[in-house]
Amino acid sequence: MKNNAPASPAIPDFPRPYTTVDVVIFTVMDAALQVLLVQRPAEAQDPFPALWALPGGFVNVDLDADLEACARRKLKEKTAVDSPYLEQLGSWGGKARDPRGWSATHVYFALIPAQHLTLTKGANAADVAWFEVDALLADSQLAFDHSTILHTAVERLRAKVEYTSLPAFLLPEPFTLPQLQQTYETVLGRPVDKSGFRTRMLAAQFLQEAGHVDGSSNRPAMGYKLSDRSAPVVFPRTFSPRAGG
Repeated sequence: MKNNAPASPAIPDFPRPYTTVDVVIFTVMDAALQVLLVQRPAEAQDPFPALWALPGGFVNVDLDADLEACARRKLKEKTAVDSPYLEQLGSWGGKARDPRGWSATHVYFALIPAQHLTLTKGANAADVAWFEVDALLADSQLAFDHSTILHTAVERLRAKVEYTSLPAFLLPEPFTLPQLQQTYETVLGRPVDKSGFRTRMLAAQFLQEAGHVDGSSNRPAMGYKLSDRSAPVVFPRTFSPRAGG
């Protein structure tokens, strides 16, 4: 009897690179843009022993349907957060980035409010902690090529903040417009014009009123939340610096 079942595809016989996903996790805390790093084990046989690195790991073909699923799994393992803002940053690969062999990593960046985060170092990390981004950019020796990746992520974030609503994803809801402006200024590293800021935020119609909350001057202020958390709003022009700032 003839077997009409399709033949199994042949498994290609060639060396395969290590495939990982790394996540650049940003938050705003203590009036500074911060990034989450994990410390690698101190064992001599481990690549880059005791150095700090971006959180990530190998793709698990049994658990991860795609690269984003792997990024979300790694994110939840480190922060216990399910659904922050997540965006693909790019891919890095080569024979020199990992002493164990040819490797490729696919990188995402995430924006998370700092409140109520639970950090977990994981089984293969010595420690986990937040670091101020500007201090790392000035002088950092991260494992693998993670210093380059971090520079790229910060450049991408700050460039997009100039014309999008991305900083709103760094705030717990509800938030006030002054809190939102302060977050913009923290991420950009410079002040923005107050009167133009309020007008732009309300005109873009991406915020919903969420009732009054305590304001910075101990008087009630209107609180807001995002109408849609799936993507940031794009503004027609970039922000102007605050006069005299």
